[in-house]
Amino acid sequence: FRLALIQLHVSAVKSENLQRACGLVREASAKGAKVVALPECFNSPYGTQYFKEYAEKIPGESTQKLSEVAKECSIYLVGGRSIPEEDGGRLYNTCAVFGPDGAMLAKHRKVHLFDINIPGKIQFKESETLSPGNSFSVFDTPYCKVGLGICYDMRFAEMAQVYGQKGCQLLIYPGAFNLTTGPAHWELLQRGRAVDNQVYVATVSPARDEKASYVAWGHSTVVNPWGEVIAKAGAEETVIYTDIDLKKLSEIRQQIPILSQKRCDLYGVEMKE
Repeated sequence: FRLALIQLHVSAVKSENLQRACGLVREASAKGAKVVALPECFNSPYGTQYFKEYAEKIPGESTQKLSEVAKECSIYLVGGRSIPEEDGGRLYNTCAVFGPDGAMLAKHRKVHLFDINIPGKIQFKESETLSPGNSFSVFDTPYCKVGLGICYDMRFAEMAQVYGQKGCQLLIYPGAFNLTTGPAHWELLQRGRAVDNQVYVATVSPARDEKASYVAWGHSTVVNPWGEVIAKAGAEETVIYTDIDLKKLSEIRQQIPILSQKRCDLYGVEMKE
């Protein structure tokens, strides 16, 4: 099946972002994409100072638009982090997924909050305004199971392992790495998660805006289960496409059967209830 990643240029105007995103979703569908993903923070600038201002409830204005365009195009739409989600007085970094009938299939709240301090490079603390999610998020398609993470979630190998145990063959991470962590780790982490779990890994970033207070790395990418980069964007706004070959995935798992050769008598990763 064909996967499309929309590397959107995000402005400070929510309505413009929504309109542009929906237009590119329609374009991707017209080119045969069956699963389409938007980037982290596609609907607002990225920064703790923006989260409260742009926050919405789910369902709300932005997710309603995503639901409508998913139904119109009859696709599976991974809504990046459409908006900071407000729920019970708390804010979450949330990714909503919609099916071809417009129904919401999953709502992933970012599990690991991005609190880092690299002296002289970047300091950022999502926990100043956001609360963490507490669950894994999987949704079914006619093609395969898909596991969701958001940006910093990709650094935690255990999360991807749990998704592998749940039968996921594709992991999608809307993300917005910056100009320090992007060139160092963006592709490396994707290839690691793909090889470790013998899955496809897709990451979808906002386009780079040098004038923004937080500058995203861009370079939305798809990696196959062999660890090969099979599609990659530059820094500008674009849509990249790749065909997810589940037969190839099956062949790789048969050739190097790590999933059946794990020493569960010696070690293990498990999801807690």
